[in-house]
Amino acid sequence: MGSASHANPAGRTTRLYAHQEQSVRALRHPGEDHSGSRHRRLHNIYLLSPDQGTDWKTVLPPNECSYILGNPPFVGQTYQSEEQKKDQAFVLADLSAKGVLDFVCNWYVLAAQYIQGSGIRCAFVSTNSITQGEQVGILWSYLFSRYQVKIHFGFRTFPWSNEAAGKAAVHVVIVGFGYQSVAKKRIFESAPYSCQETPMSISPYLVIGSETVIGNRTTPLNDVPKMSWGNKPTDGGHFIMSPDERRELLDREPQAAPLVRRYMGGGDFINDIVRYCLWLVDADPALIRKCPTVLSRIEKVREFRLQSEAKSTQAYASKPTLFRQIAQPNSAYLAIPEVSSENRDYIPMAFLDKDVICSNTLQFVPAATAYHFGILTSCMHMAWVRTVCGRLKSDYRYSNSLVYNNYPWPEPSDNQREAIETAAQNVLDARKPHLAGGASLADLYSSAMPPALITAHQALDRAVEKAYRPKPFINDRERVEFLFALYEKISSPLAPTAGAKARGRKMA
Repeated sequence: MGSASHANPAGRTTRLYAHQEQSVRALRHPGEDHSGSRHRRLHNIYLLSPDQGTDWKTVLPPNECSYILGNPPFVGQTYQSEEQKKDQAFVLADLSAKGVLDFVCNWYVLAAQYIQGSGIRCAFVSTNSITQGEQVGILWSYLFSRYQVKIHFGFRTFPWSNEAAGKAAVHVVIVGFGYQSVAKKRIFESAPYSCQETPMSISPYLVIGSETVIGNRTTPLNDVPKMSWGNKPTDGGHFIMSPDERRELLDREPQAAPLVRRYMGGGDFINDIVRYCLWLVDADPALIRKCPTVLSRIEKVREFRLQSEAKSTQAYASKPTLFRQIAQPNSAYLAIPEVSSENRDYIPMAFLDKDVICSNTLQFVPAATAYHFGILTSCMHMAWVRTVCGRLKSDYRYSNSLVYNNYPWPEPSDNQREAIETAAQNVLDARKPHLAGGASLADLYSSAMPPALITAHQALDRAVEKAYRPKPFINDRERVEFLFALYEKISSPLAPTAGAKARGRKMA
């Protein structure tokens, strides 16, 4: 027999229900009638904060407990109250990066402590952020190394509806785990429903695999060009201009034209929003002095930085003509938006001219080729993104250090590389007439995706998959399991360094 628990997603406590193999005493709230029940509702289980909390072992000794089940509070780091942050700081005191973890992680740690040396089984409904992005590396590496927990089953991401009026569904997973392993592990899917049984381990990404977790890397796993973040202005908006503001500036001060460049953030890139900026790197001071409006904007940048509470920002007030962080490539580059909708089959990517200033919400790969574009805009890479990428709400939050630098690239033959390059160019060619006609990347990568573009992407997907193995992949889970195995092989210190060469055909 099983057990269950309930919690308000915005709340701070969860009720623990425990199933006892033998009929023993019931610990219950005053006034609650548990007569005849073999499932005992325990006290509200608070976190172990110094001023408020109950040690689970004082509520029910572990040797009298069989299961711990529940759906603890779904509270992301940004939305935690001061009291919740205090609780989390106490429970996760051993974790230096605890500040980025969701509140639900506290229950995983407390449960792991409680079940040590026992056969107790646990399962929690949780936000899917604990099985993707940077939280995996923080939480699960700690649970594996400190408490030796084993994942018994995983129910992969599905929407969890809230009955409260106006509350949107959240995306959740269910993770079953314990101190002891089980012979058969299971992975469940909801759309369509399926259950995969395996004697092998289940990774914290809820695919068949080892306990390997993906952490941030400073360089790519393979021999591919480096991906970097764009330029961060930290200017209070005074460097940035709309088309109208640019026109007004140049009407008054036409000599300022060399100081103005096209500026593009992630949202601008996807939605074809036109903005401009003052770009004064290596600008002639004599020219700047001839532009009163430009000088006024520079002074406002200086004042904005001086008024900042961050001393590091104040320090940049001494260089008010420059963006705070400058990383502009000196060649054409492949641009990847930091945030993209989860509803897209592919993250929109495109090549931009070196004169387009990319903001820090765009990432870029300089000197990228058709081959690099083809791999990154394939279903293989997207399967990796959906598993490893962090999320902003439910949207993909692409990271060079977490996603790109850890991605295991194939080792294609010359013919396979050429097939990928050709298919990648066909994708770009299929987009050209629509982009020339005024469509944005958001238009193209939506439910209105043109049939010719769909066909081109499908051909690219097949070409990329063949570079990994001859046998087609059935679904994303199979792709991810293959990629994780390849990641472990490449990243192993005993394995030879494998990589895709940086050579390739330039884009048309």
